[in-house]
Amino acid sequence: MWVAAGTGCGYRLTPRGDGLPEGVTALCAPVFTNATAEPTLETVFTRFLRQELIRVGRLADAASCNARMEGTVLSVASSPTIIPNYFRVFAQARVRIVKDGQVLTETIVSGTEDYLLGSGDVLEAEANRQVALERLAEVLMRDGYDRLAGAW
Repeated sequence: MWVAAGTGCGYRLTPRGDGLPEGVTALCAPVFTNATAEPTLETVFTRFLRQELIRVGRLADAASCNARMEGTVLSVASSPTIIPNYFRVFAQARVRIVKDGQVLTETIVSGTEDYLLGSGDVLEAEANRQVALERLAEVLMRDGYDRLAGAW
């Protein structure tokens, strides 16, 4: 009975990230391109993409990778929320898998993260914004890998 019920549910019992295209097994992750005015944002997104690739066992060095996972930070913005003293940061990035100069698959991920301005100190508000951007980059890079690896 359990076998019959489990076969039609739509779930797959496969390891995360087994759906990489065209036999891609090992990925290089060069530094992202930053198309925003936000300095060093490319390094934040690159760091979290590499962490995700390490987590799923797909990050390789240049000599042993058979494809690249490239990215571009497309936009970033901040705006106030309806809750006093809170702001929201928005980011959007494109992530793609490239093999032999050909784009195999790509996706655009975007999201928001709220942060507290703090006590009114500009440096505190900016530090909170940077931490929110890091949390957002981590979530977006996990989502981007999942989309490209067919785990969705």
